[in-house]
Amino acid sequence: MAKEIYDFYSDPGHGWLKVSKEELKELGITREITLFSHQRGDAVYLEEDCDAYLFLKTKEEKQGIKIKFREHYADKTSKIRNYDRYIAY
Repeated sequence: MAKEIYDFYSDPGHGWLKVSKEELKELGITREITLFSHQRGDAVYLEEDCDAYLFLKTKEEKQGIKIKFREHYADKTSKIRNYDRYIAY
């Protein structure tokens, strides 16, 4: 099974998996992502509880790809919280 590396950002209260809008489109899940995720430019920061899980599960099922994480931790509130809320396009 192929592996890909994705950035995972977290602060003391929450975490987000960074993916591209194009990947969400390819997987057919753009409308299943909640408003708890954020976006900036072409990047979508999937909230860790539901949206990131959906992405990881779908990626593995449809493309046979396991994800590895490159972790980034902020010991204060992450700037991701101030990015626009995700809105399906």
